[in-house]
Amino acid sequence: MKKFKKNHKKSQKKSEKNLKNPKFCILGTVWMLEILSLIRQDGDPRWCRSVPNWDRGPWLETLLGLRRARANARPRIISSHLPVHMFPKSFFGSKAKVIYTVRDPKDVLVSLFHFARIFRPYRDPGSLGDFMDKFLQGDVPFGSWFQHVRGWLQLRGRENFFWISYEELQQDLRGSVQRLCSFLCHPLSPAALDAVVTNASFAAMSHNPMSNFSLSPGFILDQNRGPFLRKGISGDWRNHLSPEQSRRFDLVYRERMEGLGVSFPWDPPGTAPETPQEPQKMGETPKDPPKTAPETPQEPQKTGETPPKIPQDPPGTDPPKTPQDPLK
Repeated sequence: MKKFKKNHKKSQKKSEKNLKNPKFCILGTVWMLEILSLIRQDGDPRWCRSVPNWDRGPWLETLLGLRRARANARPRIISSHLPVHMFPKSFFGSKAKVIYTVRDPKDVLVSLFHFARIFRPYRDPGSLGDFMDKFLQGDVPFGSWFQHVRGWLQLRGRENFFWISYEELQQDLRGSVQRLCSFLCHPLSPAALDAVVTNASFAAMSHNPMSNFSLSPGFILDQNRGPFLRKGISGDWRNHLSPEQSRRFDLVYRERMEGLGVSFPWDPPGTAPETPQEPQKMGETPKDPPKTAPETPQEPQKTGETPPKIPQDPPGTDPPKTPQDPLK
């Protein structure tokens, strides 16, 4: 992790100076990159079938990706996994649109564990239990998942920021693509929309050499230990984590995500975090949630006393509405 930060500072200085203004940047999964590649081409899959995804959306945190992004006078797509505080500050002064994909952290844990086993530049992850400890501590590439999500979601509500969950994409891909098109001001015909949905399926991606990373050199990915695209499902963590590991993970999750004011598809019913915070300025380091002041203890009611009345809302007054995510 320390080596990653040191190398990133060098590349960040170069990107601050040389990075051109992209059309939009995506943070999250390669699935979103495939979807946006197809939206850009109005559903025509030929670009996705002839150009590797790392050329369609260069990864900003890699030197090769940075060179490819700078080589194009106006790259339309840039991909990244960087947390908000490590992102080039000059980017936030541009008109580029940011699309942030968030996923159930337990599935992220399992996916990253399998990826670490085949990605040669990473150290061996060891057992899943040991890797989970490091994941919860933030001792993994790109740091803490909790801080990553909290940092980027402080930007929700801005007109150039769109966030969506991996689970929403799976549950309603067509509707999700329509929302993306609206955000990008890139409407599609019904036929083009059908083509995007069809060609962005997991089956289509897994059989496409330009999308499944089968063209990656062996010194980068050791795919003898497993494929890059594994299952493309939600909830696979149940096949890997024990009940005790899951409970321990949940305790950390509730503590670290408290006060965010966002409800995710994987949250149990009735456990949505409260106390939404004000949007964070672009490029700021996410702040810790404010501590709740302890309640003032009240004196016990004496025998025979009439309990105080609880003030009621005037007739016809609607209860206050819960703040909703403007993108849902």
